[in-house]
Amino acid sequence: MNPLSELKKEDIKNIKLIVFDVDGILVPRGTEISQHGQYLNIKIKKIPKSEIELIKQLHNKGFYININSGRGLYMLEKMFADVLLYMSLTYENGSATWFNGKVYQHVNSFSRLKEVFEKLRQIKSKSIKGFEPKEFTITIHCKKRVKAIEKIISKHKELYFIWNSEAYDIGLKGKQTKSVGLKKLIKLLKLKKKNVLAIGDNYNDKELINSAGISVSADKKRVKGNFFVPLSTKHLPAERLMRRILEVGGEINAF
Repeated sequence: MNPLSELKKEDIKNIKLIVFDVDGILVPRGTEISQHGQYLNIKIKKIPKSEIELIKQLHNKGFYININSGRGLYMLEKMFADVLLYMSLTYENGSATWFNGKVYQHVNSFSRLKEVFEKLRQIKSKSIKGFEPKEFTITIHCKKRVKAIEKIISKHKELYFIWNSEAYDIGLKGKQTKSVGLKKLIKLLKLKKKNVLAIGDNYNDKELINSAGISVSADKKRVKGNFFVPLSTKHLPAERLMRRILEVGGEINAF
């Protein structure tokens, strides 16, 4: 892997779509949660003004901007309210994409997750904080790993679970992944893999950035890419990447 400082204009000459993970990339890692009875309240983080301006600049240069996240559409719309005009949202681990005011559903998971959802709700554990509101996947916020959750999911061969130290993401194997969502978006935009640059920092971002022509890691201990963003407390990885693209004169004339 090469440091981001070595990214050159030649490297991004074919790039038309820039894809960002959210947590740890555009906003700091960590989710603030409070629970009142059966209701789970999740504090929504807004992206910094500096990132808003950079997204606008990249859009004006001709780039498509995509957010690819495990979060739900409602939360992403709140987080990116100031820049929705300039981007698309692929949400719930590739389940659907919001683009130009339309939702493109990539998978139908309702029937297969309904039964297991009811079983998961019956688990009694002080470690479970609550269920995050989702349409297509299941997300359970927990203080620590809960064996009962993993036991239930392991009995369903068509399902996967990912523990990210804050929550479990549960979905359909091979159908609800960030990579699948990106491939669907590439097809929708009539692009090719070589036209995509993607950045991620967590284990569930491996397939995502590997599905791009240029991959950027924001945590080289967890994911490998063509380039990596050195950890910094001053600027988030997304801001550093966007600044670098603009510094090297990133611009396209394809649209």
